[in-house]
Amino acid sequence: MLVLPSSLTLREARAALGALTQALQTEASAVVTVDASGLQRFDTAALAVLLECRRLAEAAGKGFAVQQAPPRLAELARLYGLGVLLAPATG
Repeated sequence: MLVLPSSLTLREARAALGALTQALQTEASAVVTVDASGLQRFDTAALAVLLECRRLAEAAGKGFAVQQAPPRLAELARLYGLGVLLAPATG
C-alpha cells in the first residue's frame, strides 16, 4: 500500500510523486492502493499526483484505489470532474 504524506501541495508534489512512483514499481498486488488517511494539507496538486499514480498503475496492468480520502479531497475531486479517481478499486 502506498501512503500519501500529511502535506501534498504544489511545493511537495514532485518529491511525493517520485517517492510514490518508486513504491509503485515494487507493489506486487494486482491493485495499487493509496492510503490518503494522513493527508491534512493539500491543494489540486494532490489530485495531479493521484492521477499520475493511477496512470502508472494502469500502464503496469494494475487496478488503482484510494482509501480513506479526506472529505475535502473528495469534494475537490468532484469539483474538477475527477470523482472517479476516488471511486472503489478497478482492475
